[in-house]
Amino acid sequence: MKTDTKHSPGGPLSEAVDRAAAVLKRGGVILYPTDTVWGIGCDATDSAAVRKVYALKGSADKRSMLVLVDSPDSAARYTSGVPDVAWQMMEYSDTPLTLILPGGCGVAPELVPPEGTLGVRVPRHEFCSLLLRRYRRPLVSTSANLSGRPTPAGFDDISPIILDGVDFIVPRQFEKGATGRPSAIVSLGRGGEVKVIRM
Repeated sequence: MKTDTKHSPGGPLSEAVDRAAAVLKRGGVILYPTDTVWGIGCDATDSAAVRKVYALKGSADKRSMLVLVDSPDSAARYTSGVPDVAWQMMEYSDTPLTLILPGGCGVAPELVPPEGTLGVRVPRHEFCSLLLRRYRRPLVSTSANLSGRPTPAGFDDISPIILDGVDFIVPRQFEKGATGRPSAIVSLGRGGEVKVIRM
């Protein structure tokens, strides 16, 4: 594995965030800790970068990708026709919650399935939150596993193929705050219909 050459030299959080943002800006793919599990990510508005993530995972399932944003207000910029309850759910949920929302827009078309929805989450995680605020664009987040393989419970479970296939690996020291479990998923319709997909 060539992970050591991709790690930041162990500097402060801001240095790791700056390095990750620089990779994202040039269309790269990062491996990073989130509020749930380790994720593969890229700029959610960059089609070429999104295609790299699909290729790395060996999957083209648009429903396997979601985007992370820094606030419910930011989520509103990438969806349309969403009931007000969505923003309240994002704001007040005390555990990681991904909402499948109607009217996905403003992101790479490779992220929006035929039904036009977009999975969105506001992470409460120090590294993710700072990166999102600094980069000022939504980030793709998909679990760091090959298609058809189990979601890694921790960094040590991530496939060498994934580790070697990304452009930057965020130092493990910044994973604190991750639950090690996937988020709950709730789908909301334009009329306020609620469907629980995973709890």
